Amino acid sequence: MSDLPSPAAPGSATPAGDDAVLAATRHWLTRAVIGLNLCPFAKGVHVKGQIRYAISAARTAPEVLDDLERELKLLAEADPEQVDTTLLIVPHALNEFLEYNDFLYFAERLLASLGLDGTLQIASFHPEYQFAGSEPDDVENCTNRSPYPILHLLREDSIARAAEAFPDAADIYERNQETMRRLGLAGWHEWMREPSGD
Repeated sequence: MSDLPSPAAPGSATPAGDDAVLAATRHWLTRAVIGLNLCPFAKGVHVKGQIRYAISAARTAPEVLDDLERELKLLAEADPEQVDTTLLIVPHALNEFLEYNDFLYFAERLLASLGLDGTLQIASFHPEYQFAGSEPDDVENCTNRSPYPILHLLREDSIARAAEAFPDAADIYERNQETMRRLGLAGWHEWMREPSGD
């Protein structure tokens, strides 16, 4: 697994490949998540450089789980002023959404087994993300669609502080769905084609 901006770990993907993965992920973050205000908490940690981008070289689910364990431990031990949140990006595995969705069960079990349930949280993003009860082409799914499968590791304390700063945090899901409905699929694709300016 390689990790940016920290030094790459042994067994990482090629630097050129990592650069492309990182560029696509940062574009998605700045253009969609921040640009459309899908998460009002994201801009602060982005501007402060407190997001850790960890690019997994894993090609199987068990290998992803190993990387996830390492990243959970690293985040739990890190100074929040340096690393507040982690995006574990998985470009070579879990490409099918159903497989990814099944993997989340094991991810949550791992979180609990490490004694980090209640300290850290895992949010999910995937290129084929589909909410329960939705159709694959429903534009609302785009709120959680990322260029690669991503496991977003967050601190519970940071979520609590952000929720205090944004009293309407409970309405984020509904607001995001409405944003997507206003854009429509064509509007979403056009929005994402534009440069992020980051």
